[in-house]
Formats: sequence, C-alpha cells, structure tokens
Amino acid sequence: MLDGRQQERFERQGEMLANRVKKRFKHLHKRFAREDIDVFRLYDGDIPEIRAAVDWYAGHLVVAEYVRRQSVPEWLPIMGAAVARGLAVPADKVHLKNRQTGKQDGKRYERLARTDQKIAVKERDFTFQVNLNDYVDTGLFSDHRNTRQMVRDMAAGRDFLNLYCYTGTFSCYAARGGARTTVSVDRSRTALDWARQNMGLNAIPEEGHPLVQSGTLAYLEDARAAGRTFDLAVVDPPSYSSDRAGNRDFDIARDHPRLLAAVLQVMRPGGTLIFSTNHQGFELRLEGFAFSQAAEITARTIPEDYRCKHKTIHRCWRLEI
Repeated sequence: MLDGRQQERFERQGEMLANRVKKRFKHLHKRFAREDIDVFRLYDGDIPEIRAAVDWYAGHLVVAEYVRRQSVPEWLPIMGAAVARGLAVPADKVHLKNRQTGKQDGKRYERLARTDQKIAVKERDFTFQVNLNDYVDTGLFSDHRNTRQMVRDMAAGRDFLNLYCYTGTFSCYAARGGARTTVSVDRSRTALDWARQNMGLNAIPEEGHPLVQSGTLAYLEDARAAGRTFDLAVVDPPSYSSDRAGNRDFDIARDHPRLLAAVLQVMRPGGTLIFSTNHQGFELRLEGFAFSQAAEITARTIPEDYRCKHKTIHRCWRLEI
C-alpha cells in the first residue's frame, strides 16, 4: 500500500513518462505508418528514475519495468495508466511486464500467462504474429528490423542458416529475398510452432525451408557430419542458456569463440556470417579465426527508435569467410 508521498511521486513520474512518450510517438508514428511498420519503441529508460521500456504494437502498448531487486508492485500499473491516457489507448490494450536484469539462464520462453492470444502486426511487406501477454518477449525483436532487411538484400541464391531462430523472422526475410533454402534451428517447440505460423502468414512453403528442433551445437555437429553447408547465416544467441543434452551452461561472453568455430565448420568459402548479441559489455574475441573481413555493423543495424545514450540495445558484426 502506497503512502501519500509515494503516490504523489509515482504519479509525477507517470506524467513525465507520458509526456516523453507522446512526443516520441508524434515524431515516429506517421513515418513508420508510411513504411508499414506497426511495432516500434517509444521509450527506453531515458529518465534515470523511470527504469522502463514502452513499445507500440499496432495500437497496443507494452510497458515493462526493468527490475534489478525488489520492485514496488504499484509502480508499473501507475506508469502504464499514465502512458495509456497520454496516447488514448484503452486499458485492455495495455500490457505490463517485469524484465529482470542480469543473468536469466535462457528463460526466453518461460510463460507469464496462458492466454494464447496473438495479434498480427506488419513490418514492411511482412506479417508476423506477436503475443503480448504470455511471455516477456513478444515474438518479434523489432530492434533487428534493419538487420533483417540486410539479410533479405544478401539472400538471393544462397543457402541460409538461422540459429537460435526464435519465431523465424530472419528466415522469412531470407526466403523473400530469394534464398535457395533456409534452415531454422531452435531448441524450443513453442518457438518453432510460432515460426511455422509466421512462414504461413508470409506464403513461404515448408519445402526447402525446414524448421529443426535442436540445440545449436548439437545441430552444427550433425550438419558437419552430414556435409551440410551454408553460405549465409545469422547467429543471435541468448546471453546465457543451459544445454539440455549436456547440462552445461552457455555464457556468450565466455563461449562465443567455441560457437563461432562450430558455425564456421558448416560455412562455405565466400560465405557471410551475421553475429549479434544484446549482452551489455560484450567484447568479441576473434583471435585464431581467419575471416577475410570482420566488421562491426551495429551503427547500421540499430533503428532510430532504439538509439539511446545510456545503452546499446544490441551489437552486430558481419564476418566474411
């Protein structure tokens, strides 16, 4: 139960957040509407005392609190209500979430609820399903929309590998870009069923575009043994995860050289590897690798709505074999 002073402070913060979001929405909405982009970020912790992210999803709002320790339960609903008033969004289209910071042990797919409700959103000429209630992540990482377009532009005539594919959005872009084949790998059946829905929505046939349920390293070992190779790949792993087969923790800061070495064993000469992470403070280690070119492309992959001074939403590299 809030005392009067807390209530006043939280309501003041809510008004600050609503004012910031209204200005941002006015700046972004019309242009993104012209580009058929339904999902974009309106706020990401710009005010130090308001540790939150606010995202627009085709008339819905997702308001998330970044939680480090114990939070005050009343704070997030006050923020959500203020933003909803500011943008005239009905209460039933406001979705509140807590985002735990720090090591999450790969809990990307852990359920928060069981509504099983999805809505369709547009991203350029694509349609994707998102679930705004049941998981922390909604099914679409819109901070990578520029990266997806890069993959589309590179995909013609190539065999594309999508590791940690989640809901298959990179594979949809590659297929529409003329990829000869795509292979999408994820250990989560939930994610792969979702990816299948996305491919169906975008008229991508199952033939030539398989979805593979497997741990990444296990898949790479099997592909190498079978002589399966690719000339375009996206690798966007979680910062931390547990290998169900070997019960070994994966830490991207520690283990990415081992992962990249395994990916290289299934890449053809002249191929391209796009590697990305949202691990804060990450440093790429390429000692011992013989890439013909290795360039960080983060400045090109982060869209305008995700650029903020206090953090980088992801980092991304283009590695040429």
